Formats: sequence, structure tokens, C-alpha cells
Amino acid sequence: MAKVDSANNAPNVGTRITKHLRVTLIKGLLILLPMIATYVIVKWLFTSIDGLLQPIIQESLGVHLPGLGAIALILIIYFFGLAEENFLGRRIVNTGRGMLMRIPIINAIYAPARQLIDAFSGTGDSGFRQVVMIEYPRKDAWTIGFLTANTTGVDGSPLSIIYIPTAPTPNSGWIALLPDKDVLYTNLSVASAMHLVLSGGIIAPPMIGNDPALKSQ
Repeated sequence: MAKVDSANNAPNVGTRITKHLRVTLIKGLLILLPMIATYVIVKWLFTSIDGLLQPIIQESLGVHLPGLGAIALILIIYFFGLAEENFLGRRIVNTGRGMLMRIPIINAIYAPARQLIDAFSGTGDSGFRQVVMIEYPRKDAWTIGFLTANTTGVDGSPLSIIYIPTAPTPNSGWIALLPDKDVLYTNLSVASAMHLVLSGGIIAPPMIGNDPALKSQ
């Protein structure tokens, strides 16, 4: 009968236990991290949104009801959305916008913020004009961008000013000035392109086509 070398076997058992613990803990951490991150983000969003109106509600009613501020804010957003759908509501909203635009310090904050929102929503004169593609970061690799304006180089050649969004936070993109001939105009709407960027490419259109006719718009 073979003798078992317990002295040599003990380190192997210890190594297996250590490896098992390490692998199992890593697996558990990978499962819990997204849950923890989701909880922290949702809690932060809820606290931030609820905290916007909670002090006003608490001062008016004299009680603190968690979540009431968030509900009130959602109702306010909803009513502003309703106001945009009828003539009288639009007049009131436009009057309020005009008043904000006439206040010097407020105007410096409100005007750029509104232009940015209009751009990402594809509404207004300040919105993105076309969804385009540029060949970047290498040949035959294409990047989605938004045409914001056209200009002319010192040699008289037409240039396109392209905003390149980063996924999934498109507000942290960068600006590229390219010869117009190097820009491909697509058949995508701004909304479809934004869904593509915000989802990190998960929500993709069934087809992205080049539409040269859009260059004349």
C-alpha cells in the first residue's frame, strides 16, 4: 500500500482552498458590483431630484415626506410638456423664456443650456443639422457625428464642422473640422443616432445608408 505524504499534500490543499476562495470571491464581486452601482446611482438620482422641491414642500406643509419632491417635479415637467402642445401654453412658455434671456447673468447660463438641449433633441435652429459619418480612427472604420455648421477654409475649400459624441455620454464629445468631401451624409435621424450613441451601440438601426442628396440641404 502506497504511503500518503501528508507533508507534501498539505500545501496543495491550502493552495486549492486559497484558489477556490479567490475565484469565488471575484465571481461574487462581479455579480454584486453592478447591483451596488445601480443602487448608488438610483439613490443619488432619487435624492437629487427629491431634494429640488422637498425644502419648499416641507416649508409649506410643515412635514417631510420622502418622494413627494420627486413626484412634484415629475408633475411640473408633465404640465410643461402639456403647455408646449397648445397655443396659449406655448405663448406663456415663450414669454418666460424671453424674460430669462433679458436677465444678464441668467442669460449667460440659460442660453447655452437651451442651445445644447435643442442640439441633442434635434429641434430649433441650433439643433444638429445632419447625422454624418467620418473615417476615424483608421481607414475603413467609421464614426458617427453630427453636422453643426459649414464654413470655408483660407484656400476657399468648403469645410464641415462635425460634433463627435462619445458613448454613452454624448455631451463629452469633441469638434472636428473636415473637408466636406470627407464627410458621408447618412439617412439617420438625430433621434436614431442619439439612441445609437446613448445605448453604446446596442440600439442600432437596421441599416445606415449614405445619402449624398442631403449635402445640398
